[in-house]
Amino acid sequence: MEPNADIALIGLAVMGQNLILNMDDHGFTVVAYNRSTEKVDQFLANEAKGTKVLGAHSIAEMVSRLKRPRRVMMLVKAGKPVDEFIDQLIPHLEPGDIIIDGGNSLFEDTNRRQKYVESKGLLYIGTGVSGGEEGARRGPSIMPGGSPAAWPHVKDIFQAISAKVEGGTPCCEWVGEMGAGHYVKMVHNGIEYGDMQLICEAYNIMKTGLGMSADDMHEVFAEWNRGDLDSYLIEISRDILAKKDADGLPLVDKILDTAGQKGTGKWTVINSQDLGIPITLMAEAVYSRCVSALKDERVQASSMLEGPNPALPDIAASPERKSAFIEDIRNALYASKIVSYAQGYMLMRAAAKEYQWNLNYGGIALMWRGGCIIRSRFLGKIKEAYDSNPALTNLLLDDYFVGEIRKAQDGWRNVVATAALKGIPVPAFSTALAFYDQYRSGVLPANLLQAQRDYFGAHTYERIDQPRGQFFHTNWTGKGGATASSTYNV
Repeated sequence: MEPNADIALIGLAVMGQNLILNMDDHGFTVVAYNRSTEKVDQFLANEAKGTKVLGAHSIAEMVSRLKRPRRVMMLVKAGKPVDEFIDQLIPHLEPGDIIIDGGNSLFEDTNRRQKYVESKGLLYIGTGVSGGEEGARRGPSIMPGGSPAAWPHVKDIFQAISAKVEGGTPCCEWVGEMGAGHYVKMVHNGIEYGDMQLICEAYNIMKTGLGMSADDMHEVFAEWNRGDLDSYLIEISRDILAKKDADGLPLVDKILDTAGQKGTGKWTVINSQDLGIPITLMAEAVYSRCVSALKDERVQASSMLEGPNPALPDIAASPERKSAFIEDIRNALYASKIVSYAQGYMLMRAAAKEYQWNLNYGGIALMWRGGCIIRSRFLGKIKEAYDSNPALTNLLLDDYFVGEIRKAQDGWRNVVATAALKGIPVPAFSTALAFYDQYRSGVLPANLLQAQRDYFGAHTYERIDQPRGQFFHTNWTGKGGATASSTYNV
């Protein structure tokens, strides 16, 4: 049989199936393969019935159906399964063929795999794919990186199936070499953790502090989604709050308050520590999920640990004050969101320098503008900021965002202060404000901290009356001598 398929896809979970159907919609012939081959037959007989999708019951059969250069995409669980499939594929492929990992792999694994695959004469792509099941079917955000020579051979497919924004622009562009694509997807997921935590804190203040019903909050989120906060996560939060269980009561109120995580947010935080970048809001979002998992301990603590009554009856009883406070909550959410994205871009700038990637920051905002979980109107403003000034050191210094935080700041501070006084936990709102105040401080108390380090460990310090880069040590006790430790930063 003459090879006539454009691409093969391994992994027939819902994401894989939907991506195959998306490719078929756009005129590409796809070979579907799965480790358990009965899934291939089930897919062809049901979801893919009436399409041009082909099935294969072995890797050899799958490869034999592909045009050259052969393009094989994996959508399998990150980790060992990816390595196993790579080893199974290599004997069947020829120089110039392309292996693509579309799962949530750690970027360092992608670095390693690209070197390995290229040593066999093949090309490798590690690509982030975001948008969930619906995005995979109708148009995801796609963030490819890896072997540059592979990009021209997959560009038409990836850009055709990706989400489109203003002017039909695809939410897919080449990110960079090695693990750059998976790195950008990792940061996307870290920001996603932050966005979700911020929304949950806004919800909790309205529910616990103001005593608002799910229906009332549904209306608030619907209103927010018509303004600057217009985004996929605000939109689905609006819909979740309107959903009723079989007994007519809000379904959200019956869901146990313990959150899961797959690990990509944790990876982002770990990497930020390696690079010395303070993504404090994402870290709080990760740790908040960890705290939520301590359900039994929290229930016990709730009966033993004292704190203020979280209710805000005076505000809730006055329509004018209630409306004003809800607007303050919106401002706190928006300002904190700006800080979160600023931190995410700080991390990507540091990674680009460390790993020698040439990242297009405006282009990344465009890739995230549609299709993905954090898609929002807000990302258009980030693209404008970097298009206007590609060398922008921090989003907080862009004129537009300076103005937005100036407008939101009073409400943001009021919400954080009120929540602290009433014992309503707002870790993400609080850490965003703390970072903002630290970042805008020309002087911080780290002078005392550095003196402490020099006192107990002779770690030296710089002086404000001497040029940067000169280090000094003081014999603080008169007993320690003049020998200093090596100067270092971790």
